[in-house]
Amino acid sequence: MYDLPVELIAQEPPASRRDSRLMVIERASRTITHSIFSSLPSFLRPGDLLVLNDTGVRKARLTGIRPDTGGKAEALLLEEMGGGTWKAMLKPGRRSRKGATLDFGHGLEAVVAEVLSPGRVLLRFGTSGCALEEALAEAGEVPLPPYIRRKAGPLDEVRYQTVYASHPGAVAAPTAGLHFDGEMLRTLEDGGVREACLTLHVGPGTFEPLRHDEIDRNELEAERYVFPGPCASAVQSVRASGGRIVAVGTTSARVLETAGDGGPSAGWTSLFIRPPYEFRAVDALITNFHLPGSSLLCLVGAFAGLELMRQAYEAAIAERYRFYSYGDAMLIL
Repeated sequence: MYDLPVELIAQEPPASRRDSRLMVIERASRTITHSIFSSLPSFLRPGDLLVLNDTGVRKARLTGIRPDTGGKAEALLLEEMGGGTWKAMLKPGRRSRKGATLDFGHGLEAVVAEVLSPGRVLLRFGTSGCALEEALAEAGEVPLPPYIRRKAGPLDEVRYQTVYASHPGAVAAPTAGLHFDGEMLRTLEDGGVREACLTLHVGPGTFEPLRHDEIDRNELEAERYVFPGPCASAVQSVRASGGRIVAVGTTSARVLETAGDGGPSAGWTSLFIRPPYEFRAVDALITNFHLPGSSLLCLVGAFAGLELMRQAYEAAIAERYRFYSYGDAMLIL
C-alpha cells in the first residue's frame, strides 16, 4: 500500500504517446533510473522479444434510463453471448429485476433477461448482428476507469487504445501498450527487437481491488485469452537464442505465464500472480504504476520484489510521476 497525492493521477493522455516518463528498475543491481519512454530502445537488446496484447477496447459503457421509473441506468458490456444478448454490469445493481426495460437512446433498448448476481445481468437487446454493433458504436462510450474524473471524449477513442489493437473485446486498455506508437515500434524493429502479439480481453476483475487482506484468499475473475502459434513460435525461438522475453503489460505477462513455453493455446485464465512466485516465461516487464490493493501491484511486486517496488513507488511519488492508465511507465529488467 502507499499514499498517492490525488494530483498525480493522470486525467489526460500526454501530448504524444512517447512523451511519458520511464522509470527503469534493474533487479540484479537494485538500482532505479529515471528516463523517458522514447529512450526505451536504449534499454533493450537485439534479439529481445516484445510481447504485446492486441486486445481492443470496446465502447462498452451505455447510459440511459429505466422507462418504468425514470431512473438512470448505466451498463458496462462484458461479454457477447450471441443472439443480441450480453453479459453486463448494471448500475444501480441492487434494484435490477428480470424483465426490466432499459432505454439507452439512439434507438437502443434492452431487457434484463436474467439477474446473475447483484450488479451482474444478462441484457437482451431488441436487435442483433451488424445492426446491434452499429447501435452500440453510436450509443456506447469508451469505459474510462473511475479515477479519471471526466466523461470520455473523442480523444479517448484514439488514445485509450493501443496502436496495434486488432481484436475488440476488452473493457479496459492494456495500459502499458498505450506508450507505443508506430515510429517507436519501427525503431525497435530496426534495432533488432522482435515483436509478437497475444490477446487477453481485459475484464473488470483485473482492476477491482482485492477483497481480502489475506492475499491468498483472493481470486481473479477469469478472462479470455489467445496465445497464437506465431507468438508461441517467437517465444520459443527467442528463448533458444538467448534473448529476453519482454512482456508489455501485466496482461501479456499473465498469458505468458499461463501458457508457459508451450505451444499455442486459448481459453480462460484466472491466474493470480503474487509473491512468492517464480516466473517461468517473462524476463522483463513494461508496466504502468498501479492502484494500491490491486492484483496488478501484486504481480509487479512478485516480479521485482516487494521492497524494491516500495522504493520505486516512493521515488515515483517524490519525482512527481503520473500514475495509472494515462500515466508514466516502468521498465523492470
